[in-house]
Amino acid sequence: MTASQATANPPPRTRSRSRALLRWLHLWLGLSLGTAFALVALSGTVLAFQRELALWAYPQLQRDAAITPQQRSQALQRIVGQWQTQGMTSLDLPTPQLPVWQGYFPDNERRYFDPASGELLLTRNTGNDAVLWLRDLHTHLLSGKTGEQVLGVVGLVAVFMLLSGLYLWWPRWSALAASLKWYRGPPTRRWLSWHRGLGLWLLPLTLLAALTGTAMVYDEVARNALRAAFGDGKPPKPPKLAASDQPADWDAVLRAADSAVAPGGALAGAQLRRIGLPKSGSGLVSIRARMPAEWHPVGRSQVWIDPYRGAVIGAQDATAQGRGSRSFDAIYPLHGGFVGGRAWQLAIALTGLVPAFLLVTGFLFWRRRRGR
Repeated sequence: MTASQATANPPPRTRSRSRALLRWLHLWLGLSLGTAFALVALSGTVLAFQRELALWAYPQLQRDAAITPQQRSQALQRIVGQWQTQGMTSLDLPTPQLPVWQGYFPDNERRYFDPASGELLLTRNTGNDAVLWLRDLHTHLLSGKTGEQVLGVVGLVAVFMLLSGLYLWWPRWSALAASLKWYRGPPTRRWLSWHRGLGLWLLPLTLLAALTGTAMVYDEVARNALRAAFGDGKPPKPPKLAASDQPADWDAVLRAADSAVAPGGALAGAQLRRIGLPKSGSGLVSIRARMPAEWHPVGRSQVWIDPYRGAVIGAQDATAQGRGSRSFDAIYPLHGGFVGGRAWQLAIALTGLVPAFLLVTGFLFWRRRRGR
């Protein structure tokens, strides 16, 4: 046997030790960080229905979103004038899916306003709303940026556990049928067969959820990697606009945005979704819009507006980006169940139950094998 053959085909004892080490890592990472993965995934099952739960829990949000342009501009003027100084950073326009204005504030707080009058209807935060508390757990482990970084590690470990589980399961072709069978007993065999059976059948969905979730934590790395992989050029930068003492004309802002999405406009056919208020030292208003071909529920297309003159000074069509950028923009909709209708939403909700099932069956198998 040549040296190259020996390297390509390690001795059976070496392979056995490597497999034993991998099995040990799979077990103990699953029983430790796998618990956090299961809790985060369970919260994701609930969050797959967060809009429906909000409308069910708060009947005051079920309004008529069909308002006149005049009512819309007056409501926006009132909301911004009253709440921008209190920390509001952006504002979702009313839609048939959520027929109220939704304002975003620091510390994961949200306020909801009547679509026609701009009157405050509801305030939600992590202290008074279970769904927002679960959302903070799901995205930040209730610990801000530090929790988000821990969550990224948990996501990487989850990907490792799923792939190592696939490797450890991989049978000989002669044993394939037996390895796919679910047994009712004895207990050790039952828990092992259930653990690897469901883990195998739902591996594509679970792995997709883990990969997309981890990519959103390390968003800059993922975005740059996809752009480099597909050879995308540099994305356009938003125009700059200095702040002015002149008050913003929100009626003119909305008319300018409407012209951008009207036939012949830069984003013809898009739906206006989220208004980004000017940041400190800037006067620029950015409005996110959703083009018909976009998966993202808010859209990644943007129109930039000078609020003092009511003029469009730039726009970006997300569907005209390179493949890398479009691939990155698809990560959040895939992860959250926002594409593919009710079927994908249910599939994502079901996927959130899988890590908890794997944790419990893996623990029961380990406990039975060791004995009480």
